[in-house]
Amino acid sequence: MPYIPHTKTCVETMLANIGEQEIDALFDEIPPTLQLSHIEGLPEGQDELDVLRDFAEIANRDPKLICFAGAGSYDHHIPAAVWDVTGRGEFMTSYTPYQGEASQGTLQLLYEYQSMMCALTGQDVSNASVYDGGTALAEAVLMAIRSSPRARRAKRFEVLAASGVHPHYLAAVNTCVSGQGITLRSLAMNDDGVTRQDLPDGEPPIALIVQQPNVFGRLEDVDALSRWAKAHGVMLIAVVNPMSLALLKTPADWGDGGADIVCGDGQPFGVPMASGGPTHGFITCRKSLVRQLPGRIVGRTEDHQGRTGFVLTLQAREQHIRRAKATSNICTNQGLLVTASTLYLSIMGASGIREIAARCHENTRQLTRALCGLGDVERRFAGPVFHEDVIRLPRPASDVSAALARDWGIFAGIPLGSWYPELDDCLLVCATEKRTDSEIEHYRHALREVLGA
Repeated sequence: MPYIPHTKTCVETMLANIGEQEIDALFDEIPPTLQLSHIEGLPEGQDELDVLRDFAEIANRDPKLICFAGAGSYDHHIPAAVWDVTGRGEFMTSYTPYQGEASQGTLQLLYEYQSMMCALTGQDVSNASVYDGGTALAEAVLMAIRSSPRARRAKRFEVLAASGVHPHYLAAVNTCVSGQGITLRSLAMNDDGVTRQDLPDGEPPIALIVQQPNVFGRLEDVDALSRWAKAHGVMLIAVVNPMSLALLKTPADWGDGGADIVCGDGQPFGVPMASGGPTHGFITCRKSLVRQLPGRIVGRTEDHQGRTGFVLTLQAREQHIRRAKATSNICTNQGLLVTASTLYLSIMGASGIREIAARCHENTRQLTRALCGLGDVERRFAGPVFHEDVIRLPRPASDVSAALARDWGIFAGIPLGSWYPELDDCLLVCATEKRTDSEIEHYRHALREVLGA
């Protein structure tokens, strides 16, 4: 956002209005012993032209890689209008819309966002975002514990996570719940990259987490997992890539009754990869659980003259600052990024999102066909995927990935060895709608050369 400094006249006018002579008077309550007249090692100031030139030089040090990586952050095309509008001062500088009469534009946008997320996930209610996909899942687990009738009489709080839930998400969950008497346990994985169906007997968990598509890009048997959860009185939490919902059935339609809570990361909808963040997380749920839904919720109402208005509803501001007594300690949302996602969804529409999802799926199939025609390269897991897949290489994947980045300008994918040591020779690849035939052919040629060397 452009920075416009105050002129000397502006400063003098503002000081005169508050009855002060100089700016230092605004800081007179800070003891002199804590004030610094200068900072050691701070260089002299630069003019705008020099600063921009230095920043451009630093930015040019980053290699311009063709991105075939996914694993939660995806290189989708973002129409220019999305951030042209998002960057307007009305959105860029707006604060939390507690004062409804002064925030109708922001509140209406958030309401439209919630409506679209409910339509995508098949749920009744959506919040206005949390920090990212990992914290959305952590909040969903806490929400399930608060909402489950079985949790009130349970001696222990155990949550099962399907084997294909993203390791970063599970790490975020552990950080948030491990100190609250909640145990997170992973289910075993089949050799085809999906969760084994021989689920444990005995005392059922409070909740079951299922990711669709999972971290390997594979499609889980969500109907069977959903039926097991319902049969055992287990809350079902669905983690989804929202782009995939343009093609796959909504979590509300899984099995007999569907998911109770749906969460994930909104990054595919108009948010740049930006080296991994920031993004925004979403949570949707059944209407019966709305009182436990964290974050802010925008509702639509009418005034005494019958005019439509938008307001924060069901939660007071104080709920977000009550520490241990609060429903959630997430005290702000990612409103600017939600603005981008709302504009993206509005511009693309349902048919546009469906077309992009289909092109992503086809590009990934084309990519794996091209790469798996090279000698010992093969798909690690058989079965359907959305727009990510795992390939097995004849050498450690991290070595191959580094060579492709260094010598060929290709971000080849995510080496899986750091997450799953048994998959040290495996690479998680992704091809969004941005990848062209020539880029896929360039990857195939480069991989052949690297493996041959």
